[in-house]
Amino acid sequence: MNIQLKQEHQLKNDYAGSFLQDVLKGLSAQPKKLSSKYFYDKTGDHLFQQIMAMPEYYLTHCELNIFQNKTEELAKAISNINESFDLIELGAGDAMKSSYLLKNLVEKGTDFTYMPIDISGNILTVLQKNLQEKLPELKILPLEGEYFDMLDKATGISKRKKVVLFLGGNIGNMEVEEARHFCSEVKRKLNPGDLFLVGFDLKKNPNTILAAYNDPAGITASFNLNLLTRINRELNADFNEKQFQHYQTYDPVSGACRSFLVSLCDQDVHVGNQLFHFKENELIDMEISQKFSEQDIKKLAGDSGFHILSEIKDAKNWFVDSIWMI
Repeated sequence: MNIQLKQEHQLKNDYAGSFLQDVLKGLSAQPKKLSSKYFYDKTGDHLFQQIMAMPEYYLTHCELNIFQNKTEELAKAISNINESFDLIELGAGDAMKSSYLLKNLVEKGTDFTYMPIDISGNILTVLQKNLQEKLPELKILPLEGEYFDMLDKATGISKRKKVVLFLGGNIGNMEVEEARHFCSEVKRKLNPGDLFLVGFDLKKNPNTILAAYNDPAGITASFNLNLLTRINRELNADFNEKQFQHYQTYDPVSGACRSFLVSLCDQDVHVGNQLFHFKENELIDMEISQKFSEQDIKKLAGDSGFHILSEIKDAKNWFVDSIWMI
């Protein structure tokens, strides 16, 4: 086994170990909790593509509106550093939105390298293949792994300026204090003059928000339940997915939109050698999708050590890509 294969094998072992530890820790907590970052296996990737295509899931359409129709504004904002740079995308997925920006930058002859980071090697393979076909001139370096591990790797590859993208409202998948810590950690890994572009889903009609996460087709429910299937397959567990039900809430005051799985009966579940008991109606906290006011965004930027350089909103003013600088 050569050095590269050994390193890849070690990374996979480390990831599997983290997955197990996170699941055991989460199911031992009160209330029980599972990390949404593990949603994205091959099936999860496919289900999330379906979610993004749903008419109720306005987030994709809103941010896509920005990247399709305000591409020049985005390109100008991030090119203000007036030198070559690395464009690092956290949680790149299939780069559907960022591909419009990449195309604009490539056509202008901008000197940059695109470094998509994602925990899913499957989706990175799809991304690289698609982009190489559409933009053969694009310099691309995919990085599979956790955000900060790969951000460290990306910043170690070159000393060029960094522009970090965190799109899709993914900042909302954290509790408010967790988001502040996350942004502070990004800032700590960057240098003065580097940029951080963050997508924020803005507070709006509560019914619009709730419908996006509680679709009548049940795709979001399948997406949540698939994590139990993945735990069964990869961690030698015995969840019965039919004995859990998806439940969604939204609090328009705090802006917290939360997904749960509800145990439909008293039941025991094994994960490896560990046993976990679920009471009837007991919840597993699966995900938060936080919504923000403009004041919330200003506070988060300031508390994290950034200042807001510019903000670009979609046509409905439902979503904003906020560009921050250290």
